[in-house]
Amino acid sequence: MPGTDRLPRCEFGRFGNDALPVWFRLRPRTSRCGPPAPQEPRIIDPLALQPEPDAAAQPPPDTSGRARRWLVLYPRAIPLLIFLALTAITALSVFSIESNARARERAQMREYAQGLAAALDRSGSGFTSYLRAGAALFASVEEVSPDTFDSFVRALKLNTEDSGAEGIGWIPVLEARDLPGFLARTRASQPAYPDIFPAPAKGSTGRVAPVAMFAPATAVNRRALGYDMYSDPDRAAAMAEAELNLRPAASGRIVLVQETSGTAPAFAIYMPVFRMGTGPERRLAGFVYTPFRAREFLDAAIDRAGQARFGVRLYDGEVATGHLLVAETIADAARDTVTQAVTIADRKLMLVIEHADHRVLSPLSMVTLVFGLALASLLMLLARLLTQQAFEDQARLAFFEEQHSIRNSLTRELNHRVKNTLANVLSILSLTRRRASGLDDFADSLEGRIRALSATHDLLTVTDWGTTPIRAVIEAELQHFRIALGDAILLEGPELELAPNDALSFGLAVHELATNAAKYGALSVPGGKVTIRWSRGPKNAADPATETEWAEVEWQETGGPPVTGERRRGFGTELIEKVVAHELRQPVTLDFAPSGVRCVLRVPVRRPADFRIREKEADRRVKKP
Repeated sequence: MPGTDRLPRCEFGRFGNDALPVWFRLRPRTSRCGPPAPQEPRIIDPLALQPEPDAAAQPPPDTSGRARRWLVLYPRAIPLLIFLALTAITALSVFSIESNARARERAQMREYAQGLAAALDRSGSGFTSYLRAGAALFASVEEVSPDTFDSFVRALKLNTEDSGAEGIGWIPVLEARDLPGFLARTRASQPAYPDIFPAPAKGSTGRVAPVAMFAPATAVNRRALGYDMYSDPDRAAAMAEAELNLRPAASGRIVLVQETSGTAPAFAIYMPVFRMGTGPERRLAGFVYTPFRAREFLDAAIDRAGQARFGVRLYDGEVATGHLLVAETIADAARDTVTQAVTIADRKLMLVIEHADHRVLSPLSMVTLVFGLALASLLMLLARLLTQQAFEDQARLAFFEEQHSIRNSLTRELNHRVKNTLANVLSILSLTRRRASGLDDFADSLEGRIRALSATHDLLTVTDWGTTPIRAVIEAELQHFRIALGDAILLEGPELELAPNDALSFGLAVHELATNAAKYGALSVPGGKVTIRWSRGPKNAADPATETEWAEVEWQETGGPPVTGERRRGFGTELIEKVVAHELRQPVTLDFAPSGVRCVLRVPVRRPADFRIREKEADRRVKKP
């Protein structure tokens, strides 16, 4: 189109503005064909571009400060609590170990008791079978000769040495009236057969059960021949039970006839033998029995069950001292026992297993106890060290805070005292200039007053700017006069303390009075004297609530030239009546009597505690653990 060449061509970037970064997109759009369109400047808040903080991503609160505070507050309780806690854990561990050891020990004792009971039962059951075989022999054969019986017993192959059994015997049951015939028949085959003992009473009609045969036929076993079993109640009861129940029955504790000592405990098992009579009923022919020595019987069972470190007691029936059959005791008193019931030939026996451990604690418990106590002591020591370190850190922080507070206080105090000193110097300079008659007089007066200030400053420096005795202030100002005049100056008064600012003002007053006395008063002529007396004055009557006390100082000149009524008002008078009175906050009485100058000043008396740098006790005091 015509005229289009004169139009400017606008070219923009190939990429859209939305594809640019955020910081570039905020700029105003420009073109190559002309100036940019005016736009208002935009202020971008950098915090608006930051992502919002995630509450879950916040760091956990620091608990070290709280722990350190606990260590400082309870320096002895925390280590002791740690020690007691670990000691309690150790005690619980030792108790658990010991409980497990006791349970394991009781399990071993119970297992041993069961094994020993099984061995006793097998031994009793074995001989019960032998007795049943013997009963069958005597039930089937009417007359059994001693040789036949001995052959029968040998065929059984009894193990008498390892079982505690003495052998097998035959006991016929007879009526008392049949004893003569029995003895005749028995002695026919056994010529050495003894008489029946204990002998039945004459005219007795009861039954008699003498031992007729016993095998193996040793010399010891032959002692039982002729013994009436019905004469012993325990034996008779066992035989009656066997007869009633038709099966083997064991007796209680007895003493064997073969026993020479007569004290060894024993028991016997009886098996009844019945034979067919003329009628349908059976009749009791006798008993086949086996006597057992209780100790050998128990020892044989222990050997079969295996030796152990436990003690063993065998009771007849209930566990009581009077029912004890035999015991394999231990050296020390039993600490733990296990009871196991054993039945031998319908006789209930009680087996008691005992154990006494000499060790107070097991090895594992000892190791645990030593390790636990060592660990508790180590951690308690470590906690104590941490407590001490926390206390030292707290004390160091308190010291730094105190030093910082002292520095701030000293800086403020120094600034205040320098300003006061400069103000005094300016006042002295102004008054000296107005009252000086010439340059030399100005220089001498100014030098003396500056020296008075310097002397008091030196005295305050010696006392570390604390309270200063009033006598020391007076002696410092009158030092040169007392050296030259000696006894012309008399000081009297109690020990009183002045504050630093009060000491400076009071020192200036003393200096002016001394200078005036040396020039015109009592110290200017021989024989003149100056008496300075001070005493503790009453409290301020205008303000009874205040606790500030006052020292009343009297300057009295005597023996000097008469004081003229008409006089020129000098700088010393101006200084005392205006500057000193203003600084001491009390009026000054200055009397120019003809006999001598008299001046009365009232100076505040302060306590030392009023000028110490204080600190808060709750913030500064740290108790040492």
